[in-house]
Amino acid sequence: MSTEIICNQTGREIRVSLIEHGQLTELHIDRGDNRGFVGNVYLGRVVRVLPGMQAAFVDIGLERAAFLYVGDIYTQTLHMHVNEAERPEAAPQHSRSGRSGHPPIQDLLKEGQNIVVQVAKDPIGTKGARLTTHIALPGRYLVFMPTVEHVGISRRIDKDKERRRLRDFVDKHRRDGQGFIVRTVCEGQPTERLEADMEFLVRIWERISDAAKKQSAPSLLHAEYGVLLRTVRDLMDEQVSRVVVDDRSAFDAVRGFMSDFMPRFKDRVQLYRGKEPVFDIYGVETQINKSMGRKVWLKSGGYLIIDQTEALMAIDVNSGRFVGKSSLEETTLQINLEAVEEVVYQLRLRNIGGLIIIDLIDMDREHHREQVYRTLEEALRKDRARTNVLRISDLGLVEMTRKRVQEGLDRYLTESCPTCSGTGVLRSRTTLCYEILRELAREATRAGSATALYVNTTPAIADMLYGEHYDEVVAVEESLGRRVVVRTLGHYHPEQFEVYAK
Repeated sequence: MSTEIICNQTGREIRVSLIEHGQLTELHIDRGDNRGFVGNVYLGRVVRVLPGMQAAFVDIGLERAAFLYVGDIYTQTLHMHVNEAERPEAAPQHSRSGRSGHPPIQDLLKEGQNIVVQVAKDPIGTKGARLTTHIALPGRYLVFMPTVEHVGISRRIDKDKERRRLRDFVDKHRRDGQGFIVRTVCEGQPTERLEADMEFLVRIWERISDAAKKQSAPSLLHAEYGVLLRTVRDLMDEQVSRVVVDDRSAFDAVRGFMSDFMPRFKDRVQLYRGKEPVFDIYGVETQINKSMGRKVWLKSGGYLIIDQTEALMAIDVNSGRFVGKSSLEETTLQINLEAVEEVVYQLRLRNIGGLIIIDLIDMDREHHREQVYRTLEEALRKDRARTNVLRISDLGLVEMTRKRVQEGLDRYLTESCPTCSGTGVLRSRTTLCYEILRELAREATRAGSATALYVNTTPAIADMLYGEHYDEVVAVEESLGRRVVVRTLGHYHPEQFEVYAK
């Protein structure tokens, strides 16, 4: 089976799925109000410089100030928002800051200064967006880097002759001081398409530069494509048999984009006119529901447990119902081999990034650990995100990182439980009963001449106080010399109670 891109639009929500051999491998969501900012170019204003962190906060017009690290500053772009006549004289040589080799940030930026920046990472959780002044403008075939004199070739283009052809062409046609990265889809393409893409990207940069001199900060200078066109631009190739869109305006936008940049694929775009939701027809909805739980079953009968913590993503591999056929070692190997492939699938589907720890089932034989590690590496070749994987430790742990530039899919599809606030646990009812008994003793010392103590609590806790803990409530009444009255309030949080005298 081939690869398909399926798009569903419902109101302001756009969902774009990548289907490979009948399996959902990527899902991207845009709901208008929480659209990603990665790739957008802004004219920002420096609001605070932090010498102790060698970083600065920059206002680019978002809810929270964005973060700019000194290593992401390219000095040639610091003054591009001013006219040439107003450009300051060349700055003196800076002293170098620590081991980074960069000038101190306090010598590069001042509060109130305007600066052209690009969003490298979306705001995630309580953190603002991460910025860079190393601008990168992706096209269909190339990524243009106006601030870096460098030509890079995708590692997935492995033929030396083709790599030399592409490098020589780009080197010949680029301007001094500018660079390009040749994308994988360039392989085998005629030079006319590459040249047209180069000219298009250079024009975008010229428009950005002109706008930076005319607008006031904070302002948006260039917006990246929306999720649908971005997905088509990045993923459309000979392997994609069709792009199915269920909205007329989105269909027209994709067809127009195809006409401009990849006309040979234009006829592969189809408008879905059926009444049943398009994700149901292609089985996408079912796969989303199956794959997004905390527990993910493996075909063998084993399963993964996926838990997000503040610092990392922890993935635990369990044997579950699988008992194997020959030996314990072979059973363990089979589960771990299946697990690492499923882990990579889950990383792509959920867009999990940052630090990831995989707790495999222990393997005694070194060659089995090596086999599982090679399988993991091979599975990661399909992942477009940059990853770094360490070898399996003696404890059976895999430590790896995956580049994160946007919120994970769970941030779009889920929210923290209002009862447990995302922890997954509550204090037990028995614990709460004993806390109430202790609070009755405290309140009695403050009650003065009050003859009764009142407890407001949930029906479940009230049932326990008048049930299995009734003798203890009676003992408290006798000890304190006061009557205890328990009142039930159905709207209380499961952990909420109130004790007072009257």
